[in-house]
Amino acid sequence: MSLLVVGISHRSAPLELLEQVSLDGARSSALATGVAGLEDVNEALVLTTCNRTEVYADVLGFHGAVAQVGRAIATSSGVPLDVLTDHLYVHYEDRAVDHLFSLACGLESMALGESEILGQLREALRTGQEHAQLGAQLNPLFQQALRVGKRAHTETGLDQVARSLVGMGLDRARALLGPLEEVRALVIGAGAMSGLAAASMVRAGVRGVHVLNRTPGRAARLARTHGGQAHDWSALPEQLSRADLVITCTGATDHVITHDVLARAGRADAGNRPLVVVDLAMPRDVAPEVADSPGVSVWSLAELHGEQAQADDSPETTTVLATVRELVTGEVAAYLATRRTAQVAPTLAVMRSRAAAVADAELARLDEKLPDLSEAERAQVHQSVRRIVGKLLHTPTVRAKERAAQDADGSYVEMLRELFDLDPRATAAVDRVPRVSRLP
Repeated sequence: MSLLVVGISHRSAPLELLEQVSLDGARSSALATGVAGLEDVNEALVLTTCNRTEVYADVLGFHGAVAQVGRAIATSSGVPLDVLTDHLYVHYEDRAVDHLFSLACGLESMALGESEILGQLREALRTGQEHAQLGAQLNPLFQQALRVGKRAHTETGLDQVARSLVGMGLDRARALLGPLEEVRALVIGAGAMSGLAAASMVRAGVRGVHVLNRTPGRAARLARTHGGQAHDWSALPEQLSRADLVITCTGATDHVITHDVLARAGRADAGNRPLVVVDLAMPRDVAPEVADSPGVSVWSLAELHGEQAQADDSPETTTVLATVRELVTGEVAAYLATRRTAQVAPTLAVMRSRAAAVADAELARLDEKLPDLSEAERAQVHQSVRRIVGKLLHTPTVRAKERAAQDADGSYVEMLRELFDLDPRATAAVDRVPRVSRLP
């Protein structure tokens, strides 16, 4: 069993292609279910954010699983596989763990060091658990990734240099609109990114956040959390007419803000007060022609990403990121050592079971040959034999765990199976753990 990651992100593909591959909640769940049912896959988890779609899988073999997962992504997104192939990246085993831990620290994000990814990882983990798609491999891996991400934010200066996409959008809005305490702000959408946007607005001084979402209950919860006000989806033109700042991040596949919607809001003509729209959705919520409307400024993910890239070149950022990468390297090494030690456990369990069975058989023969032993004497003999077996196996067991921690290719475990003539099917049965259904 091995870890495989197949994905596409802003690092490997243009935003236009990412828009096509972007999956809503239902299609993401369907992809995870489909991958988990593939012949070469034991467990699967799908992570979708505004700038990436990734499949994590515990697989039986590399080549077959890569081909199967790639076809599954193409089928779910509707993008032909031959178009996707040049933009898909693949990470396997050690590199896959390193990729996930780096991702949890925000090192793979558009805005380096951003913390939103932790919420997105937790949501992906929870979804996988609720659909019983995770088991003994992916569940602890993602739990550890969340812990590594938290360490990066609490033990390094990452939060001081990291600027989220929302934060950059608010900085731009402040430069154009003035103090944010005076603006009327609108959040369109009620997902994780929208929640971050609302929270960031409140921290920036916005006094009242207005929320729109196609699901009224979710809009109401988000607004209530941040002391704002929710509105029906039909009120979009009206709310646009009153807003100064809009942050939109929905899962819609079509444009939410178009020239027609802007016209119905009375914001398509010259002479209106400025309107700032920050579009964090993938696919984009704002139609391209909206940016041509007088007084309307639209900033997309691509523009914010370009600004972030310039900020990442500062000496302070370079120093902090080097510290975070060192932390990730140490965590990856520790995780792999622990996992390799755990992988030898089923073999050791079968080895000890085999030894116990041999001892029991010999004791049964002894009982037949010495029927006159008292119960106390018989108990002493049994105890002594089992103590001898335990002591003989103790040092090999300890050494096996130590060597397994450095056993990158599993050769040491194979050697133990060969040495003690252990059936691989028996060790696999010991290693079979029920799927995990809930977050702890």
